Amino acid sequence: MTTYEQKVAVLGAGFAGLGVAAALRRHGIAYDQFEANDDVGGTWYRGAYASAHMITSKKNTAYAGFPMPEEYPHFPSRQQVLEYLRAFADLHSLRDAIAFRTRVTRVGPASGGAWDVSLESGEVRRYGGVVIANGQHWSPRLPAYDGEFTGEVLHSGSYRHHGIFEGKRVLVVGGGNSAADIAVEASRVGSATHLSMRRGTWFLPKTLFGRPTVELLRPWIPMLLLRLVMKLFLRVTQGSYASYGLQQPADRLFDRDPTINDQLLYWLRHGRIVAHPAIRRVDGRVVEFVDGSREEFDVLCFATGFTPSFPFLGDGVISWRGETPRLVAGMFVPGFRNLYVFGIGKLRPVPRYGVGPPISAGAELLAACIRAQRALRCDLGELFRQAGGSPDRETLLDPALVMRLIAICTRIVPWLPRIERLFDRRPDPLPAAPKLADG
Repeated sequence: MTTYEQKVAVLGAGFAGLGVAAALRRHGIAYDQFEANDDVGGTWYRGAYASAHMITSKKNTAYAGFPMPEEYPHFPSRQQVLEYLRAFADLHSLRDAIAFRTRVTRVGPASGGAWDVSLESGEVRRYGGVVIANGQHWSPRLPAYDGEFTGEVLHSGSYRHHGIFEGKRVLVVGGGNSAADIAVEASRVGSATHLSMRRGTWFLPKTLFGRPTVELLRPWIPMLLLRLVMKLFLRVTQGSYASYGLQQPADRLFDRDPTINDQLLYWLRHGRIVAHPAIRRVDGRVVEFVDGSREEFDVLCFATGFTPSFPFLGDGVISWRGETPRLVAGMFVPGFRNLYVFGIGKLRPVPRYGVGPPISAGAELLAACIRAQRALRCDLGELFRQAGGSPDRETLLDPALVMRLIAICTRIVPWLPRIERLFDRRPDPLPAAPKLADG
């Protein structure tokens, strides 16, 4: 076993992983980064379909201090986002520390708060800490139905080009952004396109008054007022969802992720896409819906989302509530020092921010926590839990509130070792986590 206890291991080099690496480098924390692909970008490199565009604007999605190029459109394409991420990696010289084509097969606790990281090659390294930033858009969520579908079946995670739908009868299952995009693409080339949604969804236009909608949803606007104004606008411009064949949402606007798409309702109006409720059962190529209607299809495309997954962690390291990992403050794993999960949180789904600002702010806090933990006797995650970051929290948090809390914690955390030394006079220190070398 090779010992790297003065370093941190970062798993993943997508949007979140690159943000973490840049923060660690700024704070002088030595690290190694592992990426299964042969380039940076994560989902934008391997997981996004060819025609994908961001649903949040370039202004709201860029990392702090590194805006997307002025010549980019409001909603950059997959290729433009990928070029931006590559430029970010080059700006901060991040590639030197990334081991590409290197898959991590196991992460397990070792003595003294260290972690053993096993690689697909068989090599095992012992690190002083591990940051899991492997993303949450790669492990498909697939619903189960009575019966068996004998046509083509795919998940949106493996969808790349609309050519697969050409001349075919297509059923897209889901109501999120990917479902809307894929249904619109299928409607252009398929012989018939249908959409099945198990519940109603709020649809927001990408732009309002010539500006990206997300840029108008200002953090200082009270939620009650924001909800009232947007519902009135949607009612005037879209009308009743029933007129499109869609269910009325049972949730209040912004209690769940809205779908940001301009074209789905347009093509529903034109009959190029036909809406259905949830699927009851399948029989060969025939799909029966809960309203009793039946249709025959050639392709069944599940745009039903993804679940967080950490296949390299042993049983018992992370506990789960349904599909949600139980984390303290969205980052600490209860009961384990020096293990951090980054990029998965329970934020209220208001598209006031893209991924860049929360990643930039959160990575700064993470780096401060890593530096503080090596100087603390106590478990920093336990301190956050006692301060109110319980893993049992069910309340969704507004991103604007989270950004303020992150800023406050980033200022406080570096002082915690001094505060602990001031109040903790025990003569014998507890076993400390391995120190992390600077630089």
